[in-house]
Amino acid sequence: SQCKVLPPVIGLGDAGRRRPPENHGWTHRRNDSIVLDWQHSHMAERRRWVRWLSWVSAFLGGLLLLGPFLLPLPELDTIPPRELAEPGDRFVTLEGIDVRYRVAGADGPTILLLHGFGANSRSWEPVMATLAEIGRVVAFDRVGFGLTERPLEWEGDNPYGSPAQLELVVALMDDLGVETGILVGHSAGAEVAAAVTLAHPDRISGLVLESPALDSGPGPIVRALAATPQGQRVVRFTGRKASDQVYELLASAYHDPSRITPETLDGYQQPFRADDWDIGLAHLVASPRLGSLRDRLTEAKHPLLILTGGEDTWVPTADTVELAGGLPEAELVVVPNCGHVAHEECPTAFGEAVSEWLEDRTGDVESSS
Repeated sequence: SQCKVLPPVIGLGDAGRRRPPENHGWTHRRNDSIVLDWQHSHMAERRRWVRWLSWVSAFLGGLLLLGPFLLPLPELDTIPPRELAEPGDRFVTLEGIDVRYRVAGADGPTILLLHGFGANSRSWEPVMATLAEIGRVVAFDRVGFGLTERPLEWEGDNPYGSPAQLELVVALMDDLGVETGILVGHSAGAEVAAAVTLAHPDRISGLVLESPALDSGPGPIVRALAATPQGQRVVRFTGRKASDQVYELLASAYHDPSRITPETLDGYQQPFRADDWDIGLAHLVASPRLGSLRDRLTEAKHPLLILTGGEDTWVPTADTVELAGGLPEAELVVVPNCGHVAHEECPTAFGEAVSEWLEDRTGDVESSS
């Protein structure tokens, strides 16, 4: 057998005997209990946060899904567009859509005028007589604007989208018997005019771009959201609210708002009295776009005039000047002391500039049939 020698005992009696610490095991058990209690408390707190976040997410999701339908749409007092027609207005059915247009002049090349966002054919009234001295002038309301019908249902391409809008221009030319024409486009209308020129170069003999918004329109995310029922409701609500601020919006596009005439203001307000204008606006915002045409303008081998107001803040003057600088064949005209809508705010200067440009190129611009 082996003998294990214990260390000497210090002291006498029970007080001097070596004993294992009586609370050693209890300390471990206490620490384990504290850890477990903390873990349980943490998990419970986490579950409370998860439940809270779930409720918040559900609430926000419901708000996004149902909230737009709770927006109270301001009341509208509208009538069929044709009942708002004025002397000189004409209507034609193109691609199944009732389109309003106006004509001035008779002889010479046909000049088609394409208005910008929020405007209509009446916007061109201040310069139509001047341009009519050069040829036949045609101004029309693009789909979604003016007194042109707002389609509520359709088959095939969205009629509010850029691809369909450019084809509508060609359809109007066909109906009028125009073999080739000169396009004058303002702002977003300039984008459509450029698209027609690139898609149908044989039908265009000259191109005028005024304050061209060649990257206009909402982006893909906004269009996708606007295409949902909720998005449509929001656009309609916003549009109805904005219809009460026509003067303020127009004034922001002018360099000198005192030049806004009552006739000009009424031209912008009139479409808000036409049936379904807000539904058309919602469809327009959600409609497909062609993408930027800025880099493709070099493909157009047509006489080109680019014009801008010297104080344009909507499509900054510097941007238009830069665009013209990258197109060697383009002629640039900057109208001083004028904003985004030069043909309205400075009609004399605009009319003279376009007329002189057309007269200088009578050999380049083919007469329309």
